[in-house]
Amino acid sequence: MNVLVIYTHPNHQSLSYAFFNKVIQGSSDNNQISKIEVLDLYEEQFDPVLVFNENKRRRDMHIDPKLEKYRKQIRQADKIVFVYPIWWGRPPAMLLGYIDQMFASNFAYREKGGLMPEGLLKGKSVVCVSSMKGPTLYPLYWLNNAHKVLMRKALFQYCGIKKVKFFEFGNMESPKGKHEKKLNQVYQYFKAVAN
Repeated sequence: MNVLVIYTHPNHQSLSYAFFNKVIQGSSDNNQISKIEVLDLYEEQFDPVLVFNENKRRRDMHIDPKLEKYRKQIRQADKIVFVYPIWWGRPPAMLLGYIDQMFASNFAYREKGGLMPEGLLKGKSVVCVSSMKGPTLYPLYWLNNAHKVLMRKALFQYCGIKKVKFFEFGNMESPKGKHEKKLNQVYQYFKAVAN
């Protein structure tokens, strides 16, 4: 199994980075995982800004040569892991900019004239590891689970990815946040995951 880990946080001293390290450690200790590729969007200085004009058209985004490196990473991955904080009830703008460009028509999905498109990323799975300051149940009760709905239904299922797992940790700026327990939970999952 090939794993692509996409890390989105500007600070390598952050709790998100600690979760990222547990993903890498667990994956490295898993005999089912043959390749781990890392994309640190901030370190990469990925440009999240969409530009469309007379020279750059949205319909051609799936063949934009500047994005081929990232398309190749997605194509080769069996499992895509996103590690990021929840800010204002959603992933960081940097990650959303990556998603806007990478999950493009004719790469991630293809219109076929019906209500739903044909997902072109079938067979892949996704894991989202996210943390937030607010209570764990805040997104569910206050935001109608907007984060998970956005990621699972509006994005991944639309592109044909049916297997999506979430680690959505709340109270992470509290001393009672059980950080070590949650970090170990992520490590153990990646150490044992088979697909």
